[in-house]
Amino acid sequence: MDKSPWSVPVALEDIPDTGLHVEIEAPAAVRAAVAELANVRDLPQLSAVFDLTRRGAGAHASGRLSARVGQTCVVSLEPMESTLDEPIEVTFSPSSDAVSTEDEEPPEPLVGGTLDLGALATEFLLLGIDPYPRKAGAQFAPPKVEEGGEHPFAALATLKKGLGSGKP
Repeated sequence: MDKSPWSVPVALEDIPDTGLHVEIEAPAAVRAAVAELANVRDLPQLSAVFDLTRRGAGAHASGRLSARVGQTCVVSLEPMESTLDEPIEVTFSPSSDAVSTEDEEPPEPLVGGTLDLGALATEFLLLGIDPYPRKAGAQFAPPKVEEGGEHPFAALATLKKGLGSGKP
């Protein structure tokens, strides 16, 4: 992501040895910009809670993202609202050469000694949004075709019959 519409920077040096608890809530203008980025109808609520700890020259962020997302049901095309509650676990390292084990994600780069919690929350929101939201109980019903009526492939069926008989 080049530039996040939500930026809440926290300098590594501002995280005490005992850790830092941070709660952030996106204002209306930021929610509108993030909704446009996420290609959703609206974003009535967006917040995140983080517990930050230092890890050597890097940091670890754990917490939760909470959001309400206005979308359109892919079946009924009616407006609907989804609730997101996404866990966040990210380690930051000052260099991209940091080693990770098979069980964990590689660390994110720590740029300029700063963690951007708004950008991190936006990233987890974008990953958590259902690309094909469906209202509860919405079921797809194919269009009904009248018996004996013309259907879209009637001309092809006639052509196929003509080709199968060996006649030009």
